[in-house]
Amino acid sequence: MTRFWLVRHGPTHAKAMIGWTDLPADLSDLAALARLNAHLPVDAPVISSDLSRAIATADALAGRPRLPHDPGLREIHFGAWETRTFAQIDAESPAQIRAFWETPGDTRPPGGESWNDLATRTSAALDRLQGQAPDIIVVAHFGPILAALQRAGAMTTAQVFAHKIDNLSVTCLTLDPPAIHSVNHRA
Repeated sequence: MTRFWLVRHGPTHAKAMIGWTDLPADLSDLAALARLNAHLPVDAPVISSDLSRAIATADALAGRPRLPHDPGLREIHFGAWETRTFAQIDAESPAQIRAFWETPGDTRPPGGESWNDLATRTSAALDRLQGQAPDIIVVAHFGPILAALQRAGAMTTAQVFAHKIDNLSVTCLTLDPPAIHSVNHRA
């Protein structure tokens, strides 16, 4: 059994759809980072997505062994919607963007991936980590954290979308056996 400590990367302050766009994290809140470090298991290895905002946040978790970055832990790929606001996309494709958010599953942005694609990719990444250590810290993004939470809690997409996942928060869970220990914990 591996306990996953899922940490959402530091804030980017973007007000648009940011998935695979590689924006830096604002890690200037040193007190929040110190509290986060104190909350996480000391000897647990750290892995992150390969996007710089996750890498930099993982780097801030000093003194822990590092695993190679994993692109399987990236945020959902918004395709042609990347860096655009909901209002901009809604003006062009109202039915498609509403379907993407209101009935997620197989709906994809043009050139992007669906919720089901993200969930499958995230599950595969976590399955590769399962059993490597008793505790693993995973620095990732809103979407992959929700996908792992959905799996651990056997939730519908609507149920998991009701959860808030703040930057620098911790969601702790196991997948085998499935159990949720905490959601959106702010240290």
